[in-house]
Amino acid sequence: MRYRGAIWILLAVLASGAVLSLYTVWSRADSRLDMVMANDLLKTVGRHWDQPEGGDYHEAGMPFAVLDNEGALRYQSPEGRFVSIHEAIRHRDAIMDVTVQDSVVGKLIIQNDEWEKKRANRKQLAVIIGVSYALLAGAGALYLYMLNRSILQPFRRLQQFASNVARGNLDLPLPMEKNNPFGAFTESFDILREELAAARKSEYEANRSKKELVASLSHDIKTPVASITALSELMLLRAKDEKELKQLGTIQAKADQIHRLITDMFQTTMEELVELHVNPAEESSVMLRSMIEQGDFDSRMDCGTIPECLLYTDRARLQQVIDNVISNVYKYANSPVTVRSSLIAGYLRVEVMDYGDGVDEEELPLLFNKYYRGRNANGQSGAGIGLYISSHLMERMGGGMECRNRDDGFSVILFIPLAQN
Repeated sequence: MRYRGAIWILLAVLASGAVLSLYTVWSRADSRLDMVMANDLLKTVGRHWDQPEGGDYHEAGMPFAVLDNEGALRYQSPEGRFVSIHEAIRHRDAIMDVTVQDSVVGKLIIQNDEWEKKRANRKQLAVIIGVSYALLAGAGALYLYMLNRSILQPFRRLQQFASNVARGNLDLPLPMEKNNPFGAFTESFDILREELAAARKSEYEANRSKKELVASLSHDIKTPVASITALSELMLLRAKDEKELKQLGTIQAKADQIHRLITDMFQTTMEELVELHVNPAEESSVMLRSMIEQGDFDSRMDCGTIPECLLYTDRARLQQVIDNVISNVYKYANSPVTVRSSLIAGYLRVEVMDYGDGVDEEELPLLFNKYYRGRNANGQSGAGIGLYISSHLMERMGGGMECRNRDDGFSVILFIPLAQN
């Protein structure tokens, strides 16, 4: 792969620098004194002491200087330098006595060039190290560029792709390049996108089929409901007994309510539950007693006095809420029902009380959740959305709804807003 080539380049640069550095250290000239050459030079200086410049010094391999016994310079080689005895000792130069006729007449100083060679070696080593580090920096920059292009950029594109998928945008494919080291890995994510898009399409088709089924059933149910309404109206015209008139009135009211619910069900196949239409208006609290009586299909209810006031509510939606609360009492508590009403700040408080076993305290906050059914359902039919819908409708009308346990049963409390003066 491309980034492997960059790694080999880095290793080659490091190895080259190390070899050149070792070569520079090992290739230093041997600074040890050649004693044969030194003795020959000493004899030549002794023979030409009177005129040292007349000697033949071309075979001398190192710079030298000739001093008399007083330390005065008598001769030095062209590449030499004047030094005193003290300087020669400090530089570790070779100092030899010049003897003429068994008498010491001066000093031969063969200069040691080890310091110059060390400085030259250090300079050469510094140049090699600098060049090596420059090549290393260039190779490192090339490696980082290739690393960014081969690994980091594909992962950034993968991150952007994941963000698009999380936002539900499944139409944008994941771009891939040739020689991508993570080709199979990134391709699996694009396959996942395609599978999610197919699953979404299948879900959309399934929901569409369900909506069409609900719409068809709603239309079919309206026909028998219309027949019930028509028959109840006909029987109302012929009925004479007061009890029979009341029962037929209840049947007709319930048929009208079923018709409205079916209409709502048809509408909600195309929209969310929160789009159920609520149209509050000013209503007298007198109508509340008849609404409660319509929900009392088991005739075990005790409804106390309802304070006369002007409410701001949707009569049809409030009837739906009351019917759901009373039917829950008969279904789950199977006990008589007591309804008590009172005025509080801005609301008519209506408490519907049963005398069953109540609900576990930890379940109270969950009763208004969609599809939640308490442990006291005991196999009763239902979808767990009655209280959810009722609470939602009460809030849309500007009121509220609460549930609480009592020592002798369970209560559902409705807060119906009062009309503003």
